[in-house]
Amino acid sequence: MPYRRLPNTDAARIRAMKEALEKGRDLPPFKLAYSSKLFVRLQGFLPQFEHFYKLQRESMNNQVNSNRDYQEVMKKARLYLGHFLKVMSMALQRGDIRRDSLGFYGLPDDNSQLPQFTTEKDLLTWGEKIIEGEAKRIRAGRTPITNPTIALVKVHFEKFKDALQFQKTLHKRTADYSNKVSAMRKEADAIILEIWNEVEDSFATLDEHNKREQAMIYGLVYVFRKNELEKMEEEAHIARGNIA
Repeated sequence: MPYRRLPNTDAARIRAMKEALEKGRDLPPFKLAYSSKLFVRLQGFLPQFEHFYKLQRESMNNQVNSNRDYQEVMKKARLYLGHFLKVMSMALQRGDIRRDSLGFYGLPDDNSQLPQFTTEKDLLTWGEKIIEGEAKRIRAGRTPITNPTIALVKVHFEKFKDALQFQKTLHKRTADYSNKVSAMRKEADAIILEIWNEVEDSFATLDEHNKREQAMIYGLVYVFRKNELEKMEEEAHIARGNIA
């Protein structure tokens, strides 16, 4: 015999509840295969669950779409900061700027290794140090580094910080909606289980085939096992042969 399969995704949960709700709206209470009390409970719960599910999906899509722009902005900020340090390093090698300039940026005196900005945290930390360090160096009367200037570096760095904050906001919003849906999921499963049990009980006097047919109208899902499908195919094949 096929077995009943309860929904295991939120989309499937919503679909199952919608089908049961539609039957509740189409039929008078005395003809409905599950209780009026359960119908009222479903009627109040489903809109809320579906509302937060849609907000979760929309927020997730916004986060994914925004992430493409964010990656480009971060790449640009990393590029400008990297170029700035390379120009500074070459100026040091040529003797165009004094070696003690490295201290303004929080870099080691030997200039042995430049920051790589491999993570967002690295980019934020070193971006602040480099921009602030160049400003201090200029205030000390030193010649500004150009191509790129620190002003241009700062423009792209600030864009990165704004984009990062926006991504964090989207992430938190998605997490909040996800938590809300997760908190409601247990009740959704309980409602579906009660409805499906009551529906099957209502059609208990019917044979198995008709019982399933009637129950499926209310959104119940039945799954045939592999051997059952093979048997059905075999019977159908024999039936076609007899007709021929």
